[in-house]
Amino acid sequence: MESAATTPDSPVPALERESAALRARRLAAARRRATALLAGVTVVFGAVTVAGVHGTLRGYVQAGAEAAMVGGVADWFAVTALFRRPLGLPIPHTALIVERKDQFAATLGQFVQENFLNADVLAERIRSARLAARLAAWLAGEANAAGFAGHAADLVVTVAETLRDEDVQRVVTAELTRAAGAVEVAPLAGRAVRVLMAGGHHAELFNAIVSGADRYLADHYPELRELFEAESPRWVPDAVYRRVFDRLYTRLRHRLVAMAADPDDEARHQFEEWIAGLPGRLETSPELRERGERLKREVLGSAGLRDWSSSLWKNTKDMLRTQAADPGSELRRRLADALAAAGRRLGSDRRLQESLERVVESGTRALADQFHDELAGLITGTIQRWDAAQTSSQLELLLGRDLQYIRINGTVVGAGVGLALHAIGLALA
Repeated sequence: MESAATTPDSPVPALERESAALRARRLAAARRRATALLAGVTVVFGAVTVAGVHGTLRGYVQAGAEAAMVGGVADWFAVTALFRRPLGLPIPHTALIVERKDQFAATLGQFVQENFLNADVLAERIRSARLAARLAAWLAGEANAAGFAGHAADLVVTVAETLRDEDVQRVVTAELTRAAGAVEVAPLAGRAVRVLMAGGHHAELFNAIVSGADRYLADHYPELRELFEAESPRWVPDAVYRRVFDRLYTRLRHRLVAMAADPDDEARHQFEEWIAGLPGRLETSPELRERGERLKREVLGSAGLRDWSSSLWKNTKDMLRTQAADPGSELRRRLADALAAAGRRLGSDRRLQESLERVVESGTRALADQFHDELAGLITGTIQRWDAAQTSSQLELLLGRDLQYIRINGTVVGAGVGLALHAIGLALA
């Protein structure tokens, strides 16, 4: 037998959300109607029977009323037996929901497992839904991409907020230590110097060193003069050592300016010779290697690195919060552009769509095969933990109104059957 499948475009009626009080009122009204009909046919049967059966019409009325009573009572018994014992009598196979709740739970769990959590069923549903094409069309819309980018940015901020600063700092420091520990500082510095020289930047480095030294002298004139004064003999007059310091200071600054301006300066040539041999020394000298490793260990073990990693994470969180809160931020704009571009690419590339659908289908199959027993067990276990009487009461509120129409139908159908049997009996007589 083929299973009925609802196509993606077919309307599915939404379940009405009714309160328990409303369901109870509707159930009571339906129950009164069914009982009133049964009482009515009982009155008719009693009246006809007391009056005596005279004539064909009264015979039909009595037969129909009698059969209607039988049908109504039988269906009342059947409907009541689902939820409780009729008239409180310990009749076997009654109060079925209360007595067989656990078996019902196991059956429902097995039903869901076989018909909803089945890998083939889920895969077929995914293929018919054309998820990749729908996702592509949705992402291609700029408003959708912008909205999704906003949610994604908020999610990133939420995840960042849930992380403890101490944990992140510890992880960042550990990763930096691990990455730096695997690299020797001196050979790396040697390669960096080779790259610097290959680009001709060593001349700029010399000029930067000289200019920095000149700026330092200019910015620290009072401190340097006080230091020179403190180191001078006490018997030298103040005017003498101040004149000497000013002359030295001025000549030194003039020398620095000349070194920076003259490309053929002797000091520049000496610096170039020194830096030309520096890469080889950094790569081969055991002393420089050991010194570099010692410096690396001191830096990695310093409190400054921990403070830097902590401030780095805090600054990152502040940046994420600011970017996520601003609809026009660079972060959200780039996310939206990337999502829209991905949607356009996915919509125009059929092979990419098929690949994505295969990935989703494979993942769904894997999840279904891995967890279908657990999900079915969750359904079974949840129902088994319910109180039996409460479960029966809730199901009666949900289904009882429709079941009362079974009583009404049984009464009507019984009357029809009774009339038919009475007619057959008269015909055979």
